[in-house]
Amino acid sequence: MTEHRVVGHDAWVDERRKHLVKEKEFTRLRDQLSRERRELPWELVEKDYKFEGERGVQTLSEMFDGRSQLVVYHAMFNPETAGPNTTWTVDAGCPYCSFWMDNFNGITVHLNHRDITMVAVSRAPYPAIAAYRRRMGWGFPWLSSAGSDFNFDYRVSFTEDELAAEKVDYNYGLNHFSMSDAPGISVFLRDGDGRVFHTYSTYSRGLDMLNVAYHYMDLAPKGRDEGDSGPGWLRRRDEYAD
Repeated sequence: MTEHRVVGHDAWVDERRKHLVKEKEFTRLRDQLSRERRELPWELVEKDYKFEGERGVQTLSEMFDGRSQLVVYHAMFNPETAGPNTTWTVDAGCPYCSFWMDNFNGITVHLNHRDITMVAVSRAPYPAIAAYRRRMGWGFPWLSSAGSDFNFDYRVSFTEDELAAEKVDYNYGLNHFSMSDAPGISVFLRDGDGRVFHTYSTYSRGLDMLNVAYHYMDLAPKGRDEGDSGPGWLRRRDEYAD
C-alpha cells in the first residue's frame, strides 16, 4: 500500500474521469443483462412442495404472502450432515450464508413494497432454524424444506451417490463439490390464476451482486483483501473478537 502511485489533484481527476468511462459502460452492460434476464423463459412449478416456518406448514404459493414475486435464498444449514467438512454446525448455519443474509435482513420491507417477498430456505428442521434466526436477530422469514425435494430440485442439495461420484450438477454444470448443500438464489412468480413459475436461479459467483458489503469492499483501496484463500477472514457477526 505504501508503494502505491501518488499524483497531484489534477492528474487524479483526469485518471478518475478515464475510469468513469469504463464504469458507465459497465453500468449500461449491466442494465442490458438485467433486461435480458427478465426476458428469459419461465417454467411451471408442478410439484407440491411443503415448508415449515413460524406460520406452520406452508406451500410454495403461500410463501408469496399475498405478493406476486418471491425470492428464495438457499441457506446452507443441515444439522444431520454437519461435520468437519461442512461450513455449518449442528446449531449454526453456514457463516458465509449468514453473511449474505445479514445483507438482506434490513431491506425486506422495501422489497415488500415492490411486490417482492424474500425468504430463506434450508433443509434443517424448523426448530434449529428458529433458534439460529433468533441468535442472529433476523426478521425475514426462514423456512425448513426438510422432507421435500425442493433443495434437490433447485440444485442446492446433493445425494450421497452424487457426492460419492464427485460430480454434482451445480451452477449448470458438473462440478466437484464435497458438501451436501450449496448456496443459491431462486426466483418465482405467481400469476392471477395462482400458478407458480420458476423464473431464475443463480449460484456461486452469481451471488456476488446480492452482497452489498462486498461492493463496499470493492470500493476501498484493499478491495476484498482475500488473496487466494477466499473469505477465510469471515465469521458469524457475533463471533468476531472485537
